[in-house]
Amino acid sequence: MNVMIFTSSPNLDGLTAACGNAAKAGAIEAGANVVQINLNQQKIGSCQACGNGWGTCRNGHECQVQDEFQALHASLANMDAFVFVTPVYFGEMSEFAKAFTDRLRRCEAFRNDKSFLEGKPVLQVAAAGGSGNGLTSCLTSMERLFLAVKADKFDLIGITQKNRGYKLETIKAAAKEMVSSCLRKQ
Repeated sequence: MNVMIFTSSPNLDGLTAACGNAAKAGAIEAGANVVQINLNQQKIGSCQACGNGWGTCRNGHECQVQDEFQALHASLANMDAFVFVTPVYFGEMSEFAKAFTDRLRRCEAFRNDKSFLEGKPVLQVAAAGGSGNGLTSCLTSMERLFLAVKADKFDLIGITQKNRGYKLETIKAAAKEMVSSCLRKQ
């Protein structure tokens, strides 16, 4: 079983990274192979709304803006489950997360064949490191994204510095259960 964990914070020792590491530990404990991607370390630009607003993404399901998105997008087909962790910035996903997911949504939401994420479980985590505000709106935005690409919502978890101790354990347990439930279905 292959699990891809996305994080999207420049702080490699912060709350978002800790969430990604907790999910990785849980997934590995359940027997998964894990690929961990920090979107901040990828060269992925924002959507350019090419042509008349749709370029090749709507019908060809590929983005025509050439950068590291293409290889990462293609690799999703080989994954069985996903964990998506973003810091909360102004009640939204981080800018790096939005750049990736905006392009992903455009390439995957209108597929006639099966989306790379369709039916695959996604654990969604919003990490609010400062005030803790904005968790709900960030999780709502993430939920809309993964509904559009027909992913299977496994869980939505909000975490702050105040609840970090037990929520990191919750994330680890959720990733472990997500993998275990997938393996039971195989």
